[in-house]
Order: sequence, then structure tokens, then C-alpha cells
Amino acid sequence: MARTTSKPLGASATAAPMECGHPRRWLLLAILFLVGTSSATDRVVISVLLDPIKREFGVSDMQLGLLSGMSFALLYSVLGLPIARWADRGDRGWLITIALSVWSGMTVACAAATGFWQLLIARIGVGAGEAGATPPAQALLVDYFPADFRARAIAIFATSGTVGYLLGLTVGSQLVSHFGWRETLVAFGLPGFLIAALAYGFLDEPRRTRSTTQANTTEDFRTSLRRLAAKPAFVRLLVGLTIYNFAAYGALLFVPTYLTRVLGVPVRDVGLLYGLTTALGVLLGSVAGGWLCDALVRRDKRWIAWFPAAGFALATVPDSLMFLSDDFSSFLWLSLLGGMLLNAALPAAFAAVHAVCGNARRATAIALVLFTGNLLGFGLGPTVTGLLSDMWSSHIGVDGLRYAVLAVMALTLPTAAVMYSAARALPADIEA
Repeated sequence: MARTTSKPLGASATAAPMECGHPRRWLLLAILFLVGTSSATDRVVISVLLDPIKREFGVSDMQLGLLSGMSFALLYSVLGLPIARWADRGDRGWLITIALSVWSGMTVACAAATGFWQLLIARIGVGAGEAGATPPAQALLVDYFPADFRARAIAIFATSGTVGYLLGLTVGSQLVSHFGWRETLVAFGLPGFLIAALAYGFLDEPRRTRSTTQANTTEDFRTSLRRLAAKPAFVRLLVGLTIYNFAAYGALLFVPTYLTRVLGVPVRDVGLLYGLTTALGVLLGSVAGGWLCDALVRRDKRWIAWFPAAGFALATVPDSLMFLSDDFSSFLWLSLLGGMLLNAALPAAFAAVHAVCGNARRATAIALVLFTGNLLGFGLGPTVTGLLSDMWSSHIGVDGLRYAVLAVMALTLPTAAVMYSAARALPADIEA
């Protein structure tokens, strides 16, 4: 059944799952999975292109941090909130289609840059398009699936980021080795237009198919912000996810550069072996974590925040040790363990946000998480890591990058502490 065409809606509906058959839900999840994969590939492929870009344009590690982090996060964060407000009232399928077309086009435009600042501006455009991806996609998933399956559905959707990360590293490293960084960006940008056509044709808006007897309960933006700010559990989840994004993006975007520069691993091996290891860790962690978290939450609702707290705390150990090892094999094994723990925790953290935010402000709540997480995390994380690397490398050589990523990655421990504190406030803040 193809989607119907109509104007954006003016009202939000209730939180009941969409009334469609079980196979239909899985088709819609599959399309959102492709959307998430495209978003992740176009975001992460830049990490395997940093060294050739550095050589061509003669830029510093801090500038590479700006290119891979702040340039993307700038409009991604700023546009995320108004886009999410539209998503809370309008047609989310249309929004995803438009956003996907924009970021795919801007990824191709990056390949045409003749200088660093042109590339930076085009990269900002990629972030502007991707602002319309995750908030409406997660909000649709919550409407497509019943409450007792949502952590698993979000976990499955989260693995799209892993698949995209894997494609960005493995395929990207092979393409850049054989053809160059410009051709690589074109190859990754073009498939997004095909996925946009699928989103346009099939992503249903559940608000059109359910009863609206409890609709017309829209909130203005200030009311939504005030109600979210009044929930201690939401505020703590927001802080915790912001710290996590600073740690994860700040350190992990530099991993391919770290492996080639510090450990001397060929870029092809980095893309293939590290990419596969990362993908395996995220797939195992996300799926197993979503299933286990759903089971624990049935016993005590606070597990939806306890679970990510445990995962982030445990992940600190292998994710720190891997940067202290000079052996590539040891690095991969530690990375696998750390990836499993981190990605078991992350879907549960987003499920906790959905549990407390309320249906009328789901996309707004996720956009707030992404606004702070991307502006302060994805934006500042790589920039700070690059700045630390430049500063320390001037004194101790290439190991400056090692200690820069190690220092930033260790912030997963305070992330765990904040998540644990959110669990105490969660029962009183839960809202359907």
C-alpha cells in the first residue's frame, strides 16, 4: 500500500500503536533501517577520508576535528528542534524523504569542493539534512510498535547506524584507496536518493489511520520545554547522553586516524578489520541489550535507566585499555567488548527518554537530546580531541593522539553515574 498524499497535520494523536498488521510494521521498520544506514554512512565516511584531505589541503588535526564534528553538528543541532516540532504535528514520512534528499545531495556536493572551507560549508549542509532523520524516525517507531516491543524496535533501528558505520569504514576505505576521497563521497551520496523514493512511497503516518477522539492536544514549544524541564529523569538522561556523545564522537571519529598514524595499520585493514569488529559489537550489543532490557523492565521500570548505567560503566574499562595497547589484535578484541557494552546501553537510554517525555513531545524530546548531544558532543568532542592531539603531539610525538582519545573516551564513566541518578526519578516521571 503506497502512502497517501496530503497536507501536514495540525494535531498530535494519542500514543496507541498504529493499527496495521505485524508484517507491515516490519516493512516500515526495514525502510527506516535503510534511512538510518544512509544517515550513518554519510556521517561517518569522512573519518576514513581525513588523512587524504589533510594531505591535499594541508590542514591541522583541529581543523579535521571541525570538519568531522562541528561542521556537521552546527545546523544538525540548530535545525533539529524546529524540525522536531513539525514532526510532532505533521507528516513524518514526508519530512524524512525531504531530509534524506538534502543530505545525500550535500554529500555529493562535498566531492566538488576545491578548498577546505568549501568542503566545510558543504559538510554543514549534510548536517542540516540529517537533522530531519532520527527524531521523526524514532517517533514513528514508537507509534508503529506496542510499548512492550519498543526497546527492541529502537535497538534494531539503532543497528542501522552500525551497518552504516561498517559500510562507511570498510567500503569507504577501499574506495578511497583505489579511487580517491572525492569519488568515495559521490559513491556514498547517490544511493540516498533511491532510499528517499522508498520513504516517500511507503512510510505511513499513523496519525491518519487512528481515531482522533483524543487528538487536538498539541502543545506550544515553550509548554513542551517547560514540561520536559520539570521532569528530573528527563534532564538527567539529557545530561548523560550529552556526555556520552562527547566521549564517543570525540574519541571514535579519530580511531581510523589513530590506528594508521600511531599503530601503523594500513588504511585498508583499518576499514575492513576494525569496521567488521565494530559492526559485530554493535549488532550483538544492540539486539541482546534491547531484549534483556525489555525483560528487566517488566520486573522494575527503573531498569530502563539502570541498564544503560551499567553498560556505560562496564564499557569504560575495555574502551580505555584498547588505547593503551600497541597490538592491533588486542585493540580489536577490546573494541569488540567495549562496543557490545556501549551499544547494549544506548537503545535503552533512548527508550528511557521515550518513557518519560510523553506522546505530544516525543520528537521534540529526541531533538533536544540530539541538539545537546551533537552540538556539545559531536560538535565539540572531535574538536577538543584534535586540539589535545595537536597540543600533546608537539611534545611527545604521535602518542599525543593516543592520550587525547584516551582522555575523552574515559568520560563514559561519569555518563554511567548520571544515568544511575536518572533511575531514581524515573517512576514519578513516566508518561504514556
